[in-house]
Formats: sequence, structure tokens, C-alpha cells
Amino acid sequence: MKRWHRAMVTGAASGIGLALCEKLILQGVEVIAIDVNNVKLQKNFDSNLLKYIDINLINSKSVNKLIEQLKNIGKCDLIIHNAGISATGKFEEIDPKAYENLIRLNAGFPMQASIAMARENCYADNANLIFISSLSHATGYPGASVYGASKDAIAIFAKSIRKPFAKRGIAVTTVFPGPVRTAHAERHAPKGASAEKRMMPEELAMRILNAASRNAKTLHPGGVAKITGFLGKIAPNFMTKLMRKIIYDKLDRAVW
Repeated sequence: MKRWHRAMVTGAASGIGLALCEKLILQGVEVIAIDVNNVKLQKNFDSNLLKYIDINLINSKSVNKLIEQLKNIGKCDLIIHNAGISATGKFEEIDPKAYENLIRLNAGFPMQASIAMARENCYADNANLIFISSLSHATGYPGASVYGASKDAIAIFAKSIRKPFAKRGIAVTTVFPGPVRTAHAERHAPKGASAEKRMMPEELAMRILNAASRNAKTLHPGGVAKITGFLGKIAPNFMTKLMRKIIYDKLDRAVW
């Protein structure tokens, strides 16, 4: 596996982000962990390799704050934009402000931060830039349409910057995970949904790092993700109807 020296991980305090921090610290990588809740990080790590930055990424000044911090810490050779939130249910029942926050966190911040870091020379040589999208990029997502749109947006953004960033020596990878066994996924799952078949965040974290190590352009982690991604391309109407049946029709509440 590629040897990184300093990584930045957003959404680091739980789920996939926490698993990524654990894997990287075990490999001796210095980790800049970004989140708004450092309690879990402090409980899990007693390491001088961890540098915690408390930033509310939804705030309009979050990018400027990040750049200021990175200038003091140093350049990163692995950047993983993992932070994300969702809003599920009938769209007319969800607070419009929740949608604004979702779009800002899932798409706006990683787009603006990626460009600002390039402008301010915050990437180390041969850096890897990772975006966590979603299988919703390949399918309609009734019941979470704005979430799906935000993940689609970040996937298109990543695809669009891949060539110009490559000229700077930065490899861009987009990850399209399916359901993951996290508290966030459980909170937004339909009533009665089983978590047994969801991928563990530790497994996904290792797959992400392996993909980054080989400068992969995309990653569909696991058989379900690969099949769903393929079917979404060749039979989009069928997949949207299926998503409605297995998710939207079973939602009994709005959650954001």
C-alpha cells in the first residue's frame, strides 16, 4: 500500500471517517481529523499522530478556517472528503433549511475546499484526493432526492477536475458505497430494515485506502455496489422503481 505522511479526513468522529482514522494511524500516518464532535475521537485515540480540528463544515466561513489551519500544520498527501448528512421522507415534510445544510456539507464544502487547497498550495506532491459519493449517483433515490442530488453533484465535480488536478500531480478517486453499517445509516433506514448485509465501516475504509493507493479513478466497493451501479446505467427506470419499493414506500417518518 502507498505510504502517506499526512492525511486529512472530514467527518472523522464516527462511522466511515472514524474507521479511516483508525486505519491510517495504525499505518503511522499523521491524521488531521475534522469534525464538530471530538469526544469519540479522544476516547478512541491516544496518539501524537492525531491532530483534531473543530470546524462546522456547514458554516460559510469553514473553508477559510480550514485553509488557515492547514497553513500552520503543513501540506497533505491524502485528503478524504467523507463528511455527509441526509434527509429522508416526503420532501414536502422536510425543513428547507435541512436541505440547504445538506447541499452545503455534502457538495458545497468539498468542492470549495478542493479548489481553495489547490489555490493555496496545500497539497503535497503526488497527493490523493478522495470523494465519498453514493450508489444514488447511479439510481433515482425516492425519499432522499436532495441527498442523491448532492452525491451526484460531487461525483460529477470529481470527474471534471480529474484531468486538471492530474497535471498538478494529484490523483482523484470517487467512491460509490452502498449501505454501510453506521449509526447514520440506521437513523435514515426504513422501519424494519436489516443492517446485517450492510458493509462494515472498517472494511469500507480499507477498500478506500487500497483504491487510493493504486490511484483508482472510481471504486464501487463490494458486489452489491458493482451490480447496482451497472443496473443503474442500463436500466435506470427499473432501479428507481426498485428503490421506491424497498425504501420510499417503507419510510414512516421524515428524518433530518
